[in-house]
Amino acid sequence: MSKCRVCPHGCELDLSPQGFCRGRNNYGKVTALALDPIEKKPLRHFHPGSMILSVGSYGCNMRCGFCQNHHISMNSNAASSYISPETLADKAAELVAQGNIGVAYTYNEPLVGFEYVFDCAKIVHNKNLKNVVVTNGLICREPLEEILPYIDAFNIDLKGFTNKYYKRLKGDLQTVKNTIEIASRNSHVEVTTLVVPNENDSVEEITAIAKWLSCVSPDIPWHISRYFPNYEYATPASSIEQIREFAQIGRRYLKHVYMGNC
Repeated sequence: MSKCRVCPHGCELDLSPQGFCRGRNNYGKVTALALDPIEKKPLRHFHPGSMILSVGSYGCNMRCGFCQNHHISMNSNAASSYISPETLADKAAELVAQGNIGVAYTYNEPLVGFEYVFDCAKIVHNKNLKNVVVTNGLICREPLEEILPYIDAFNIDLKGFTNKYYKRLKGDLQTVKNTIEIASRNSHVEVTTLVVPNENDSVEEITAIAKWLSCVSPDIPWHISRYFPNYEYATPASSIEQIREFAQIGRRYLKHVYMGNC
C-alpha cells in the first residue's frame, strides 16, 4: 500500500488516490490564479505594500463547515488548468514590474498538493523571489522540514484551542501547534484565528491562544478574524464588538494583533 506521508490522516492512496483531502492527485491543477496584495493573505509584517501571485488548486485535509473557499476546497471536480512549476515561476517573474514579490500558495489547503508546492517553491526560490504558504498547519513534521528552506513566510490558521473542536473539524491541534513552532524558527509566521460564534469564542479560549502564541514568540502577528455565514453554517456573523474585545485580550500578550473582516 502507498501511504500518504503529508498529514496525520495517513491515507492509503492505493485504495483512494485522492485521499481524505480529495487533492492528492492534483499535481499542477490550478483552480485560481490572481495577483493579490500581500495583506490579503493576510500578512501584515512581510513586505507590506507589495503584491504576490496567488495560486490555488483543490482539496483540503480538514472539514470546516464554514469554509469560505468550499467551492474549490471541497470540490475535487472544480474547473482547473494545468500550469507547470516552470510556467508558474516564469509568470511570477514577469509580474515583478507590477510589484510582485513571488508566489503565494493559498485559496484551498495548498499542502495537500505538497509535491507541486515543493517543486514550484524551489524554482521560485532560485529566481530570488519569495514563497508564501497560507495553510491550516495540518502537516507532518518531515515534509514540513523538507519544504521549510524554500518558504519565506506562512500564514497559519489556529482555528481554536481545544482538541474537541479540532476533532470535529477533522484536524489535530497538536500537529498545528507543532507546525507554528517549527515554522516560526525558520520563516516569517503570522497566525489567523476565525472567531465562530458558539464554537471557539469564549474569553478563556482566546486568552489561552494568546498566552500560548506569546510563549512561541510575542512578536508573532495574530489576526483575529470575524466569521460570516458560509457553506454549511448559517449562524449569524460574529460581532465587531466581540472581535475588538478579543483583540484587546490578545494585545496583553502579543505585540501585533489585528482585527480581520471588520
